[in-house]
Amino acid sequence: MPEPTNAEKSPQEDSEAGGMESLLRNARHEHGLIPQELKERIVLEHTALIRYIVNRIAVRLPSHIDLDDLHNTGVIGLMDAIDKYDPDKNCKFKTYAEFRIKGAILDQLRSLDWVPRSIRQKSRRLEQAYAEVEQRLGRSATNTEIAESLGIKLEEFHFLVDQVRGISMVNLDELRSGSDSDHNAYGDIFEDVKAENPFASLKSRELRQAVSDCIGSIPEKERLVISLYYYEDLNMKEIGGILGITESRVCQIHTKAVGRLRAKLRSAVVGP
Repeated sequence: MPEPTNAEKSPQEDSEAGGMESLLRNARHEHGLIPQELKERIVLEHTALIRYIVNRIAVRLPSHIDLDDLHNTGVIGLMDAIDKYDPDKNCKFKTYAEFRIKGAILDQLRSLDWVPRSIRQKSRRLEQAYAEVEQRLGRSATNTEIAESLGIKLEEFHFLVDQVRGISMVNLDELRSGSDSDHNAYGDIFEDVKAENPFASLKSRELRQAVSDCIGSIPEKERLVISLYYYEDLNMKEIGGILGITESRVCQIHTKAVGRLRAKLRSAVVGP
């Protein structure tokens, strides 16, 4: 029985035979571009990946954000990845697609400006309190010390933390707020340009080291939550089960850790 041609193979068979990279390389070689039929097959094959990325981002969003809209935006990001993917680069298609999908969704969220101005003000107030108290004390501040700095009771402090919990995605460009040059935006150093930029690579290493140093300086429980959430890919409920605390308490610790890291990173990048 003759072997099926590429057109007759399913995406799974193609993936097993030579990988998605080979499939896209052959299609571009034969047609000069990716046929629409193949694009549709790839989108269907990566539907679960889009859903996973949307759900991961959604845990940090207000309830009124339409997840279907984010999913549609993710599809657009995937289509863009299919068009722009270069099989000759040393990068798997799934990794590249995940980057483009996530980038498209985050761009959409930024354009919505879904966080009310009052919440942003409270978040900045909390970050400033962390920065000022910890700079004065020379160590990580406790909840009580931050509450006293803000002139509020401890119960009000916890309520404030809950209010700003939705602001968990750190916009690196904000760390250089006030800069007049677009070239100083830290978001730019993560973009993979056609030719490697040594200056961008150096700045990227410096920023990673700054992030690492900041994470190493926060309280152990907050550091553990950050590690389990961002590096072990666990959700809040799973982390709560490991630490023996409630999911709500994990969210509080995560929010405080992010606020503390934002303050420390701003101080490290911009200076006192």
